[in-house]
Formats: sequence, C-alpha cells, structure tokens
Amino acid sequence: MSGCPARYDDALGYWVVDDPALVREVLLDPQTFRPDNAVLAHTPLSVKALRVLSGVGFALPPTLANNAGESHRPIRAAVARFFSPARVAAVEPLTRELNAARVTAASKALADGQEVDLVQAIAAEPPALVVLHLLGLTNVDVPALKAWSLDSLELFWGWPDEDRQLELAHSAAEFYAWLRARTTAARKAPGDDLFGVLVGLGLTDEEVCAVGYFLLIAGQETTTQLISTAFQRSLTASAPPADPTRSVEQVLREASSVPTWRRVTAHRTTIGTTELPARAPVLLGLTGHNGPADLAFGLGIHRCLGAGLARLETRVALESTTDLLISARLVEDPPMIDLLSFRAPARLVVTSTAV
Repeated sequence: MSGCPARYDDALGYWVVDDPALVREVLLDPQTFRPDNAVLAHTPLSVKALRVLSGVGFALPPTLANNAGESHRPIRAAVARFFSPARVAAVEPLTRELNAARVTAASKALADGQEVDLVQAIAAEPPALVVLHLLGLTNVDVPALKAWSLDSLELFWGWPDEDRQLELAHSAAEFYAWLRARTTAARKAPGDDLFGVLVGLGLTDEEVCAVGYFLLIAGQETTTQLISTAFQRSLTASAPPADPTRSVEQVLREASSVPTWRRVTAHRTTIGTTELPARAPVLLGLTGHNGPADLAFGLGIHRCLGAGLARLETRVALESTTDLLISARLVEDPPMIDLLSFRAPARLVVTSTAV
C-alpha cells in the first residue's frame, strides 16, 4: 500500500486511516482487514448490561456486516433481492407520498407560528416505513423501532457509562425479544418477508435475529440521519441547493451519517508505511477526506445494500422540502448524535422567517 500511514489514536483505541485510497484498499481486502469487530460494543459492556442481554439470548453471530466467511454470500444475496434497483425505484412514489404529507403538516405548523423539529416531523418515519414495505414487514410499531435503533447505536458505538448502558441494554433486549418472536412466527408460517426468507435459508434463530437487528437499524435510522444532515446543510447554506441530487452526493462526500467504520487485522500487515500487529483495531474514515461519495457506503463484499435507497430517499426529502427550507430558520445550534460511527443532528428546531 502507498499513501499516508495509519496513526494510532490513544483516546479512541484504534489505528485511524483517513486517506481515501488506503481506506479503499482496506475495504477491498476483507481477509487481511476482517470485519469481525464491525458490530462489537465500542465501550465494553458491564456485567449488568450483559446479564440483561443474555436474558433474551442476545447474540450477534457473523451474518452480514461482521461476516467474512462462506455464509456471507448466500445471506447477502437473499437480503439484496429486497433492495434490487427495480424494487428501490418502485418505492419512489410511496417515498414522495410519505414526505408530502409530513411537509404539509410541518408547513402549516410553521405558518401558525409554531416551532417544528424537522427531524421528528419529516426525516424520522418515512425511511422506516419504506424499508418495512420493501422487507414485507407489517404490524411494526415504528416509534418503538426508532427508539430501539437510537438506543442500540449508542450501546454499540457510543460511550455510555454503566447506568446508561443498563438502560440501553433493556431497550436492546426488548428489540431482540421482538425479533425472536417474529422469527418464531416465521418458522410456524413462513412467508416471503424478511424473516420468512431468512428462515428458508436454514439460518439459526440467532442468525436470523442478527440479520434483522442491524438491517432494521441500518436500513432506516442511518437514512434518517443522512436526511437530517442534508436538511441542516440546506438551512445553513447561503443559498438553497439548486440540484438535490448533487447536494446528496456532496453530503455523502463531506458529512455522511456514517463517517467511520471498523476493521481488525487478521495478521501482521502494513497500511501505507505503518506496520500493524495482528488483531489491531482499525478505524476507517469514510467521509470528509476528499474521497468519493461511494466510499460513504463502503466497498467490496460489505458495501451497503441500501445505498441506492438512501440516495433516493434523501433526494426526495430535499425535493419535497425545498420551499419549507427556504422559509425556515434554525432557532438553536442543533444537538448532535455523535457516536464513533454515526453523526447527525439529533433535532432541527426551526421557525418560519415569515412569522
């Protein structure tokens, strides 16, 4: 490899790689730079938190993001069918409908002199409703899914103390119990939804739940965060974006909702001119380093299956809110979701400039 070497960050505990060319090479070599640590808790879990998780049989065996073995290909192929280009294109009308209803309600509230949080009012639910539609899942408590998702991201990529870990672990356990119930139901009456397809592959309950756990988070919460970041940049820009498609690509290059991702070395190796020992944890910078927009979704066998969907949903959200964003202003500096691998505004409270 050539280019800027990795640097060890004592505070984070990772070898950090920001050079896009080196990041690309690492992602394209999953045998040397394995994904084994991709979904491990960044902050080691306390005994109390682990006890809560073990109470529901919580387990995340290698399936998708953390799998470099032979089982990865069939699992990925089965899930990828839900996100084919044709299926993604077909949900654009639904995406527009969901956004339009929320933009209309938010615009009315602003016109009435109310403050509106654009994250909750517009960005939060459409990605969840769309991905559930694509996966064939019905009777899902969307507010609960959103809460589970945020809690799980903090549990696995945040810096929670032991008390906070315990709260988050109870939330994650509740989510996992729901996944187990859906898996059990799919075994009794297999269908063509996500759980039916995974059960049909011959996966264990733990494998089915592991796929569902992070797919149902990554398939919608990261898109909500991407949309929220796009909204924030539009609100703080000197002029509204002329081309929503280009705006989406710019956000992906400069400030994606998934700015980093993890790998671990399988053996002694080098990155640039830096030698790394075996089992060295590596943190890859995916965005904000003059790299291509596609790097935000990863590369190679673990590239994000929902890349096309996230682009479509963010573009539609920007197109749907053009007039609203022009006539709104932030009333505070947005508090941020600021985790190891996830960053976005937690809320975007705005008021109308016409009131």
